[in-house]
Amino acid sequence: MKTRSPILLPKAQKTISILGENIKLARLRRKFSMQQVAERANISRPTLLSVEKGSPNVSIGAYVKVLSVLGLEKDILEVAKDDKLGRRLQDAKLTIKERAPKTGLKKQTYGNQK
Repeated sequence: MKTRSPILLPKAQKTISILGENIKLARLRRKFSMQQVAERANISRPTLLSVEKGSPNVSIGAYVKVLSVLGLEKDILEVAKDDKLGRRLQDAKLTIKERAPKTGLKKQTYGNQK
């Protein structure tokens, strides 16, 4: 049985490739070898290589394990944290069902109105 490779749009593929590159740079800044990170994350070196290349075939769990080893596990919490588009869409669907109550004050006239 053949496994199907996920098909990503070019923009999404670029995003995941940048993520992989950022993970690799974080590993190199910490002077960790691939073997060290793979062992600590309990994944194989080829899987770590796939993570660093931004492969869509790798589970998100592997990405989180590697981020955890690098001390960056909280960065995953920033994904979709401030969903500006979603909030605007949600607000657009809100309907006003009734008017605000009147305050009971009489209309004031301004200027030279009679």
